[in-house]
Amino acid sequence: MEEFLQTVSVDKRTASLVTTAACGLGALLVLVRSVSSRRAAKEKIQRARTRRTESLHRAEQAVLRYRQSHPSTDSALILSLSLSELTKRLQEDSLSPEEVFYSYMEKTLNVHKKLNCCTEILLESLDQLKTIGSKKKGLLYGVPISIKDNIAYKDHDCTCGVVINLEQPAQGDSVIVKVLKKQGAIPFVKTNLPQALLSYDCSNPIYGQTLNPRNPQKTSGGSSGGEGALIGGGGSILGIGSDIGGSIRIPASFCGICGFKPTAGRLSSQGLLPIYRGQKSVLSATGPMAKDVDSLVLCMQALLCDHMFSLDPTVPPVPFNVQLYESSKPLRIGYLESDGYSQPTPSMARGIREVKALLEQAGHTLVPYQPLR
Repeated sequence: MEEFLQTVSVDKRTASLVTTAACGLGALLVLVRSVSSRRAAKEKIQRARTRRTESLHRAEQAVLRYRQSHPSTDSALILSLSLSELTKRLQEDSLSPEEVFYSYMEKTLNVHKKLNCCTEILLESLDQLKTIGSKKKGLLYGVPISIKDNIAYKDHDCTCGVVINLEQPAQGDSVIVKVLKKQGAIPFVKTNLPQALLSYDCSNPIYGQTLNPRNPQKTSGGSSGGEGALIGGGGSILGIGSDIGGSIRIPASFCGICGFKPTAGRLSSQGLLPIYRGQKSVLSATGPMAKDVDSLVLCMQALLCDHMFSLDPTVPPVPFNVQLYESSKPLRIGYLESDGYSQPTPSMARGIREVKALLEQAGHTLVPYQPLR
């Protein structure tokens, strides 16, 4: 009996040692995997930053070559034009797409150095510029345009500021990009956003913090903060952002520009990378950002065309109604100060009431309503 108890005691000690060793080995494996994963993530981030640096350098070289061969280009004049004035001069051939493109490319490079607003220069735009003459009938012929990082452009990442999305280039252009190209626009740069999008700031571990063009001590807002900074700094005349809870409107406000969030589904979202799957009840929307309202209108006119409706049958085939937009007929407009779930700040509620008063002074009828619950 005594011998049996000694054997059992030895077996318990052996089992305890084996268990301890197994736990230690498991912990070591977890640690090794964690260290390896972090190292791989850092290497991915470094490669992404290197790609950005190389694209910026190649763009700088292209601008320098153009400047040397076209010293008389009046970039100051070009950059001072509104979008409507710019498109008019491009259609009249009083300005060439090359003059406009390189003027904005040069300005973008300068703005990025100050504000860190770009994730990558789309070098394919240099090739598109060579054949842009075939798109002269487009409403945005020859207009360089910036796009938010999460909008698909063939062979380029849509990171959403998240490392796991690096080195997974888009297989094709988003519908928005295809329509812009069809209308003669030249997407030439992708812009920064916050990690995982849903933030009023604009910073991520891949590309860093984007600054405000009016005060670099402050944020440009989010999540379309790169667009807000680049347009507000004068580096882009027109950009495309996305919005679910203010992601176009907040950076537009912070950076002193204009932005428009269409009703979800009014513009195609095919090729717009969401940060998570299964968005059904609250949908994101793509929309334009620019320095003035007229530019937003022109962009919506260009996008709401038969080409978009054929590429994405889920978009209602309703073109932009110029007659309705230009009409001075009084409208009946519904408004609300709260959705019943979350209360606005006093300043926001006051802003709604002030806009209501202005609309009523203009002859419109404002009707309060409560959303369905």
